Amino acid sequence: MLSAYQQELRDRLLSVPELPAPAPWRRVWDRRMPVGGLLCVGFAVDPVDGRDLVLVESTAGLGLFDAESGEKPARDRDPDHDGPEWERDLTCPGIGPLAGTPVRMAGIYGGGLHTGASGGWGVEVVSPQWPHHRVLLSHGASMPYREPHGEGWWHIFDADYSTLRAAGFSPSGRTLAVATSSDLTLWTRPAP
Repeated sequence: MLSAYQQELRDRLLSVPELPAPAPWRRVWDRRMPVGGLLCVGFAVDPVDGRDLVLVESTAGLGLFDAESGEKPARDRDPDHDGPEWERDLTCPGIGPLAGTPVRMAGIYGGGLHTGASGGWGVEVVSPQWPHHRVLLSHGASMPYREPHGEGWWHIFDADYSTLRAAGFSPSGRTLAVATSSDLTLWTRPAP
């Protein structure tokens, strides 16, 4: 049984609509990028220009995305690794410009992405209607739920159709990713 506070918080989280992320964040694609059978996601830095790259592992192999443009510079449909490697260190061998570089991953096997970024940004996953997850983006130091929705916190993603795998920021804080079992959504912002 929920306490009065828990019920109030649950009702509040269920009542707010999904909103676009606020400036300076911008969505990379107009829609969610389909990635059927998505298992996990991780961030790395392009060794040439320092941009954030996003490595995705799915049941169909590996895909590497440029976090700013959304382009896919590399694809490997037959990677040379398997699940047991995950169980040891939660890394995946990089592909394309990341070849030979282990990439820390988060998803079905465990792990996690950064929940905070420079400038006071935070991301949180809540489940007021489990098993459906909602991703909340917040800005500032106070508890996000005390401020009006859209002023300090935003419900930016609703995983009511697919299983959430991971949500969080890149180590640089310039990219925010939400990965589900069926798609990838990215937001990016200029370097702080």
